[in-house]
Amino acid sequence: MPPEHESPLQSLTATNVVIVAGKGGVGKTTVTAVIARAASRDGRRVLVVELDGKPTLDQLLDGEAQNGAGSIEVVHISAADALDEYLRDHGFARIAKRLNKTGVIDMVGTAAPGIDDVVVLGKVKSFERSQNYDLIVVDGPAAGHAITFLTSATGLANAVRSGPVRTQSDEVIELLTDVERCQVVLVTLPETTPVNEVVETAFALEDDVGIQLGPIVINGVDTGVPLPSIKTAAAAWQDLDADVAAVLAEAAAFRRSRRAMERTEIERLSAELPLEQITLPAQLVAGLTATDVDRLTDHLLGLNGVPDVEGN
Repeated sequence: MPPEHESPLQSLTATNVVIVAGKGGVGKTTVTAVIARAASRDGRRVLVVELDGKPTLDQLLDGEAQNGAGSIEVVHISAADALDEYLRDHGFARIAKRLNKTGVIDMVGTAAPGIDDVVVLGKVKSFERSQNYDLIVVDGPAAGHAITFLTSATGLANAVRSGPVRTQSDEVIELLTDVERCQVVLVTLPETTPVNEVVETAFALEDDVGIQLGPIVINGVDTGVPLPSIKTAAAAWQDLDADVAAVLAEAAAFRRSRRAMERTEIERLSAELPLEQITLPAQLVAGLTATDVDRLTDHLLGLNGVPDVEGN
């Protein structure tokens, strides 16, 4: 049974480093932005690390944090840049320069599997050690890559007996397995396939990495107003045009079915993965903006009512 926390924010930010992971399309980047925004409102100095080279997080975190006590900084890390910096820091500046010019540096990760992930995690470790930030939130890779990303250091440590690569791997392993310094927050949707994948990922991370798992964030939950019964709805729509009433009835039936499916999947997730659950409501917009992130942050902090948290 996971430890109890006073608030969702406390459990989501219980460690120095929070790695957010989840199947593509479940809202992993959105959850990263919400955690960062909420922590900054709590007065913390937050560093957000983005690994895919996309500007999404910059857009979602645009503007000053409300209640302005904290701060948010976003950095983008690519494996090639991290490896280039690693080589320069370890006395191989001339080699790094030549590799960059010829494009060979992008192939080093293939020649030494896992080294690109280890140097990226090494950068995160350096940020954590600097003590310049109260919280580091990593917008991690999709669930499929998350396992190899987080097991890379163990693989290299088993393959390399000594030298700077072994030292880097050992230090990354030390960070990942320290329950006070690092945890993984998995994100899912209340749907069958994402729930299946998040359960598989959770067990793999615990078994293969030994990393602390934080609460599961269930994103995109239909938390709208209760729907009227079929009888009540029929009575309310009796004066409407028959075609309009039929469309409304069909839409209501679909939404009831959708909510029932979501409840079933959330209950199954609770049964299969005994971790704290935090739900975020669905945002009925085509593309999220910083305003939507602020709205979700309000929900997480309980400013729009009590946030949805379940301990299992």
